[in-house]
Amino acid sequence: MAVLAAASQVAAYRLPDADELPARLSGVLEVVYLIFNEGYAATSGDEWMRRDLAEQAMRLGRMLAGLMPGEPEVHGLVALMALQASRFPARTGPGGQPVLLPDQDRSRWDRTLIAHGMSALARAKRLRKPLGPYTVQAAIAACHVRVHRFEDTDWEAILALYDALSQLVPSPVVRLNRAVAVLHVDGPDVALAAVDALRDDPRMTRYHLLGAVRGDLLRRLARHAEAAEELERAAGLAPTRHERALLMERAAAAAAVA
Repeated sequence: MAVLAAASQVAAYRLPDADELPARLSGVLEVVYLIFNEGYAATSGDEWMRRDLAEQAMRLGRMLAGLMPGEPEVHGLVALMALQASRFPARTGPGGQPVLLPDQDRSRWDRTLIAHGMSALARAKRLRKPLGPYTVQAAIAACHVRVHRFEDTDWEAILALYDALSQLVPSPVVRLNRAVAVLHVDGPDVALAAVDALRDDPRMTRYHLLGAVRGDLLRRLARHAEAAEELERAAGLAPTRHERALLMERAAAAAAVA
């Protein structure tokens, strides 16, 4: 209900005075992004995705872009949401279980949404203003949709973009995502050191994806017993049953070779 109430507030949004715009715009974009994220990866309930919420956020983003065509971060957010949503058809299996990025059938990605997202990203860049966090995240998403195989991903470009994003948004979640790029550039041992640096951050105590990433890195380093324990612990923190099932499956696979 809180998310829907926030959506109603955004729908009633009107362009503020020039001196109020920066603070007001930042808050509105954050609300829209939160709505989209809840649709992209739900934090409760039986479903991993809530496409209705994601589509509502995308509609609100397009409204904002119409109201403020000269604001690059508005176009950046529109681009980010479109590029992320383009993966929806491939993000779940027949039973609703999550399908992770390396395993997705990219032929099922929505090419129309990709085209819309890339166009919005280009508009954001054409405004020639300093890029904000939504535009940088959209550029990261663009690196994924430009290639037809996971193996062809330009991880060095993604790592550079995460370095830029870390300066704009110095959060542990950004650092965790950066560690995934480090894995593909510098290897699992370097990535594990980056992840372990986050373990004492109180903001990550109950963040299941920290354990999911760490468990995967331990598995890659052939530390299978530790990987199984980490993945099982992450499963206990996962907010949806599908994520719990996926993590428990990965934990069992690691335990089987320990």
